[in-house]
Amino acid sequence: MAKPSVVIVGAGLAGLAAALELARRGFGVSVFEARERAGGRVWTLRDGFRGMHAEAGGEFIDDDQDEIRKLARQFGLGETRVLRGGFSHYRLGDDGRRRMRSAAVGWRRTERALGPLVRAYRLNGEEWDGPIAAALARRSVAGWLDAIGASIDLRATAAAMRGFYAADPDELSLLVHVEQFAAGANPAERALYRLRGGNDRLPERMTRAIGTPVRLGHIVRRIVQTRSGVRVTVQDRRGRRTEVAAGYAIVTAPAPLAAEIEYAPPLPQTQRAAFVRLRYGRATKTLLEFDRHPWRRSGRPRACATDLDLGAVWDASEERRGPRAILTLLAGGAASDATRALLASGGPDPLVARLGFFGIGRARLIAAQSVSWEADRWARGAYAFFDPSFPPAARPLLALPWRRVFFAGEHTSLKWQGYMNGAVESGMRAAEEVFISDKNE
Repeated sequence: MAKPSVVIVGAGLAGLAAALELARRGFGVSVFEARERAGGRVWTLRDGFRGMHAEAGGEFIDDDQDEIRKLARQFGLGETRVLRGGFSHYRLGDDGRRRMRSAAVGWRRTERALGPLVRAYRLNGEEWDGPIAAALARRSVAGWLDAIGASIDLRATAAAMRGFYAADPDELSLLVHVEQFAAGANPAERALYRLRGGNDRLPERMTRAIGTPVRLGHIVRRIVQTRSGVRVTVQDRRGRRTEVAAGYAIVTAPAPLAAEIEYAPPLPQTQRAAFVRLRYGRATKTLLEFDRHPWRRSGRPRACATDLDLGAVWDASEERRGPRAILTLLAGGAASDATRALLASGGPDPLVARLGFFGIGRARLIAAQSVSWEADRWARGAYAFFDPSFPPAARPLLALPWRRVFFAGEHTSLKWQGYMNGAVESGMRAAEEVFISDKNE
């Protein structure tokens, strides 16, 4: 028997991974994307950089992120190891001085301070339910730092991780921080990769491989479920609405956007509440092209997180030969607000003026571009994070199917939330759920 069709909401990595997997299994797929491009929060910028490129969105792939790496290999996309020296920290220490420091030192000191909480979390089976998880979740990282009378070093380390979490210590649930340290691996020391030629080559190849066009500029407004399928109302760029019938739907939009879709019958209230309560981190990425790269001197770091308002800084083009180079600045949480204010008042020059610590010397700025993800109406932020108001027991609801409607996206991934790999993995999981559901009918 012919497989039914599936409507997929969103053409980011999650939606494209789901569409690709379903198409391979013989399902018909219709992918609707509100933006005028596919890729979602994967966005490689080339215009204005004269033959160079840099990532405005999802950038790094860790060495143990298997699904996205396998997918890239399937399409013949090579990867480049980058930032081999890892991330250093430029931050305050207990000596009261701000200077370049080893990220490992701040990590180890935080790990020791969190030790009793990490042990309790492990006794809980590293699960997000039960009284232990609930107690950790209700506290913020900043509240914990205050409660233990944390040193300057510990506070500056937490502030330097804003670019990692896309959230400030006072916004972030302590449970998330404990979970990260319980995993044992310092993210500043991981082996990191980018796709050769730009990360956007992956969604481009996936889009072509699906076999049917991705319909850009199309917003899904309503999903009605019947006994045998779904009816999906789609609005095109001219405001015209049409109805598409299918067997199933997969919604991969960020949680707040998924909650804005009208469902009939309505989503269970607890599930809708989980979508609405989930927050997305503020993050501004600024890409600065210079005529030279003096920071590449021996012994100097090529990447560092900071507790400054400009956020983290790294060499975004170290694999490229030639005199020109691009630095990326990633400002997370309140640093994004500060960066946006600086850009609004003086353009990129105030940011360049603050980069002396990174060793830019007399390098001259020749091009700049900036993207603030919280200002993107189809993203609402860089990626999801959990604040103290989010009940941890509600986390599974983000991925829970509602009859013939399935959900995917980085926010639904338990292990790789916030990563491109989490998006890919979640799309494949949703495709598998559709396959199993159809098989069991």
